[in-house]
Amino acid sequence: MKKYHLPKKALLICVACLLLLMVVRAAASKKPESSWPGKRSSFHSFAQYDFKIEGFDCKVVVPNTIAAGKPWIWRARFWGHEPQTDQALLNEGFHVVHADVAGLYGSPKAVRRWDAFYKYLVESHGFAKKAVLEGMSRGGLIIFNWAAQNPEKVHCIYADAPVCDFKSWPGINRAIMDAYGLTKEQAKEYKGNPVDNLKPLAKAKIPLLHVVGDVDEVVPVSENTAIIEKRYKALGGHIQVIHKKDVGHHPHSLKDPGPIVEFILKYAQ
Repeated sequence: MKKYHLPKKALLICVACLLLLMVVRAAASKKPESSWPGKRSSFHSFAQYDFKIEGFDCKVVVPNTIAAGKPWIWRARFWGHEPQTDQALLNEGFHVVHADVAGLYGSPKAVRRWDAFYKYLVESHGFAKKAVLEGMSRGGLIIFNWAAQNPEKVHCIYADAPVCDFKSWPGINRAIMDAYGLTKEQAKEYKGNPVDNLKPLAKAKIPLLHVVGDVDEVVPVSENTAIIEKRYKALGGHIQVIHKKDVGHHPHSLKDPGPIVEFILKYAQ
């Protein structure tokens, strides 16, 4: 019986194809593992990961389909409260992230924590170099203070009934003095609140959106957003304010987050 032999080149091609097929089958049979550390849970059907960076708590929620460029919104304080904007952006392919700065009231220590988290997200996970910042109530202090130190890293800011001056809320008390390392007299003269430090944001042309309740007695509009609006416009900055008539400090956000999402998508491209 006559024997046939494959040419050496054809034999090598067959072996290579076989090896490739084995690799593909192995990959298909193995469940892909997340690149995120920590505990996995669910955030309105999206995968959430909780972990620590330099000893402080962090959260990342991953969209089902990640948009080109890895856009993200950075939620300050009150995680999960009125989540409709976050959910809408997850559906648009944004990551939603959080770094715990509770009790630090936007102080330099809080800013340093955010610096570390930003570096981790951008350098280790390839996030976009500019973030969208979201701050409700006292979260306003950290989003504005971090943005003032890092204007080149911010697309836009969405502030909801935000505290923009700690003298307005919570007032000068022991917690504020401890967080900032100030005496009572120094705190009275302090000029590092968001209302005092808008020039870097205006120079970087960062658009601002504020959503406020007109009868807010906890964080009065006249002592916070109204001052930001007047001073930011005077600096040539762009600010949009959505007023909720006959609404106080709560509820935050909008039942239909469409106007908020539209603002963010417009400026985060």
